[in-house]
Order: sequence, then structure tokens, then C-alpha cells
Amino acid sequence: MPSPSSPKVHSTHLSPTHTFTKSPSPLLLIPNHGILHNCHAGPTVQHRSRLHIHPPPLNLRQVHLLSLETLQEPDIDVPPGALGENITMRGLDLHGLRKGVRLHFLPSNKDEEKREKREKEEEEEEEEEGHAVVCIQGLRNPCHQIDKYRKGLQEKFVVRDPETRKIIQRRAGVMGTVEVGGEVRVGMRIRVEEPVEGEGAGEELECV
Repeated sequence: MPSPSSPKVHSTHLSPTHTFTKSPSPLLLIPNHGILHNCHAGPTVQHRSRLHIHPPPLNLRQVHLLSLETLQEPDIDVPPGALGENITMRGLDLHGLRKGVRLHFLPSNKDEEKREKREKEEEEEEEEEGHAVVCIQGLRNPCHQIDKYRKGLQEKFVVRDPETRKIIQRRAGVMGTVEVGGEVRVGMRIRVEEPVEGEGAGEELECV
């Protein structure tokens, strides 16, 4: 059984059009594609600022994840989905993850208990249900649209060197690709799988 502090899904959001803020909705993840009915789904990049690139690069931005704890900071204080993330999570330091980390979205404890009770009553053995898996690819770069939502807010998502004023950390969430499809719902538990070696896995996250 997971500890009470285990990472969980706080809320989920999508938009079929390129609106900045996304609306609450359960998510259906599709492998190597993204989120069903979401504007950023596709095997190649869908963000409008990069549609001019030919040939189009691979879409490493299929799923945007952001921490609830970041949104609740006093100088930020915005509701989930307002900044366009698909999954708002709690209990996990997203910016401390490495490239290639896999996030497994598992049923909540309540769902697990219901399933175990059903299996016991039916006296049947069932294979473990499949579940969605997102592979972390990089950081979201805090863009100017954040300032359109609220003037001065963009700067709250970066940390600068006090002397040079260069950005040394970005805090607007992370981007990932869908490795295994499945549903993502509010209350789901999240299991973190460290990356396997090779192909840049385990490197520090950079903007994608």
C-alpha cells in the first residue's frame, strides 16, 4: 500500500482548440500521439509557434504536467488548468525528475479495494489491468502567454542568478510523451520509474 504522501493526480484538463487555459476533463492517453481531443496531440509538434519548422520535429510536448504546490504559492496563486497544463499533480517534485523517467498512473486506493472485493466475490483471477504511462522529455519554457493571463506572472516561474540575472531554473512544469495508453483520472496514484540507461536517459531536463 502506498504511503499517504504518495503522488496523486489532483486534476486533469484538455482543450480541442489552442486556448491557453484548459477545461476540466478526464483524459484518454494514446501511445505516441498524446491526449484524445487535445489540441497538442499528434506524432509531430503541434504548438503553433513551431508549426513553421520543416520537416516538423517529433512531438515531445504531448502531455504537460504541473505541480499543484507550485500553483498554490502565494505569489502565483492560480487555479489548476489556468496555465494550460493537462495534469495537475500533488506530492511530486516534477522539476527534480530526469529525462526518461516514467510516470505510471494507477487506480486510487478506493478503486483498488473495490476491484479486490469484486475479484474475491467472483473467485476469478484477472490479469493486471493496463495503465497509462508518460515518459518525461523536458521542461516547459515559461512563455509570454503567462503574462497575458496575468501581467508579471511569467517571471514567477523562473529563478535567476542574482548577479547575472540569467535564468538558472524554470518552474512551469514538464512535458512528456505517451508511452502506454489509458485513462488518467482525478485521484489516481502515480508511481515513478527511474529511466533505463542510454539515449540520454537520466540527463537533467532541458526545455523542449
